[in-house]
Amino acid sequence: MENENTRKPMSATEEARPSRIAERLLADRHSLPLSITLHLAPGVLIVAVYLLIGAPLAESIGYPPFLGWAIAMLLALLPFELGLLLWLGRRRNGRFTLRGVVHYLDKPLSRGKLVAIVIPLIVWFLMVSFALTPMDNFFYERLFRWVPFEGAGGGVTDVLSGYPHSVMVIALAVCIPLTGLAFPVIEELYFRGFLMGRLSRLGRWAPVVSTVLFSLYHLWSPWVFLSRIIFFLPGPWFAWRKKDLRVSIGMHAGLTFLLQTFGTIALLLNLTP
Repeated sequence: MENENTRKPMSATEEARPSRIAERLLADRHSLPLSITLHLAPGVLIVAVYLLIGAPLAESIGYPPFLGWAIAMLLALLPFELGLLLWLGRRRNGRFTLRGVVHYLDKPLSRGKLVAIVIPLIVWFLMVSFALTPMDNFFYERLFRWVPFEGAGGGVTDVLSGYPHSVMVIALAVCIPLTGLAFPVIEELYFRGFLMGRLSRLGRWAPVVSTVLFSLYHLWSPWVFLSRIIFFLPGPWFAWRKKDLRVSIGMHAGLTFLLQTFGTIALLLNLTP
């Protein structure tokens, strides 16, 4: 009887009581060194998994390295970023939830205002990223040709070139729900909702620092570092300013989903150059 009486309250409190590590991660503010570590660690893990598993596996089944990156993110990004958020939610609340872990989930913007912000952001993202492509190519040619990743420095079409048409279509189509939708959403939950929300001591510089560190996180494409900051910054800034995570999710996941979907359709119909 004594065991039964103590077991229920213990399980309830222990389930929701954060560990020492969880308490540090769930604090209202992160130190800059901790935030830098949490931003860059998943990027290091993704590159390692790509080199050790993703690239060899894609090559062994006759598929382009583009699929290898999707495999690496499935094995590294998903458990690290989403897994960490859910673990922290369980430590704080006793169940798997993002409440109390991820900021800006209260949806203060109406749907109309949200759409009115997200659509221009997608247009900005698209136009500026294409406009800055020559700068990306310049940095790649001058500084990053040593990067060992097959297909580095080119777009998706370049990475897929040289493979049978059916293989290219399948590789892109398989990646639509992953790199086109799920992974960008998870990245926004992790980088904007979890990490940026804990850079509050930086004030209005929080979205800027968040964007810079997010760009550094992409260790597999360092030549896009500067342009990524320029075309990506408005999304985090508006998410921070409006306290609504759907803004950056809409811009990031909305664009990647549209690009990969229409890219796959264009490839399927032989409309690509």
